[in-house]
Amino acid sequence: MSAADLAPWLERTRIRASLQPAHALLLHAAGALGQFDLALALAQGWLCESPVHGRACGACAACRLFGQHSHPDLKVLLPEALREPLGWAVPATDDGDEGTSKSKAKPSREIRIDEVRAAIEWGQRTMSRGRAKVLLIHPAEAMNTSAANALLKTLEEPPGALRLVLTAHDPDMLLPTVRSRCQRIHIAMPTSLEALAWLNDQGVDEPQVLLSASGGLPQAAFALHAEGIDAAAWRSVPAAARRGGSTTLVGWPVPRLVDALHRLCHDLMATMAGGAPTFFEPGLLAPLVQPRGPTMDALAQLDSELRRASRQQDHPWHAGLRAEALLSRVAVLWQTPRDVPVGQGRPLDTLPGR
Repeated sequence: MSAADLAPWLERTRIRASLQPAHALLLHAAGALGQFDLALALAQGWLCESPVHGRACGACAACRLFGQHSHPDLKVLLPEALREPLGWAVPATDDGDEGTSKSKAKPSREIRIDEVRAAIEWGQRTMSRGRAKVLLIHPAEAMNTSAANALLKTLEEPPGALRLVLTAHDPDMLLPTVRSRCQRIHIAMPTSLEALAWLNDQGVDEPQVLLSASGGLPQAAFALHAEGIDAAAWRSVPAAARRGGSTTLVGWPVPRLVDALHRLCHDLMATMAGGAPTFFEPGLLAPLVQPRGPTMDALAQLDSELRRASRQQDHPWHAGLRAEALLSRVAVLWQTPRDVPVGQGRPLDTLPGR
């Protein structure tokens, strides 16, 4: 991701961050606002051989290596689970093999201490192209406590020309000793008009629907679009939840479905309390709360169950069966006791998943 490709709110932040002399930057925002893209753009600017006001030229040998994920002075630490979604090459170990173990059932969501130690050792080597060395860690919250502690000395006194850029959604989740050693750069939320214009430029139809679905986060709205979830699919969620199923929703990734149902539960509770919904259009919710809608207690119980379900996303569920179980459980809210088939209405964590 070069500076030329950045969204407008990220480019503003890039200009501000590029003026900081600190050797360690912490890029943070309330949610996913493109922290990784911004970190890459900053790193490319530091490594570029012909930068203009901190902006990478995109044409020099260093920029070409950067674009191929093969620049020798760049190290990117990502959890295994994020490497493929972000399209970033899997780091190689010292023996030349890829770092991801193929024997693992699920890729790790942590950045482990051995990975941090290897990056620290890499940072102590002489740089190859003479501009800088850059260690990028995304997201910094993925470092476990041991990994974060191992990084502290390098954050305080980086060797040679090493620069570090860390990203975070919630800096308060980081160790205070990590936060205090970094120059914090906050990424401000774009205006609605700015976000809608950017989504429209990315080819998103009816961007307002997906922007609302994502809580105002344009990158999250674009992620929905990239997964094939358009405005019509999002609008179908309330009715599908009420009737207990939809071939469209059953095909969604389970974490995405859990998130959508959680947002629906939030909006139903807000509507019943007299507030305005956040994620769905009010007209889609009205049929679900009148004349025979769920009670607030039932919604609160469902909210708790969905929170537990979101923490079980790494479990090797059978995706189709798990989605059907989720939708059947939610549909119980609109059924009388005699309507509920045997086996339905149980908490989500007691439903069979395999």
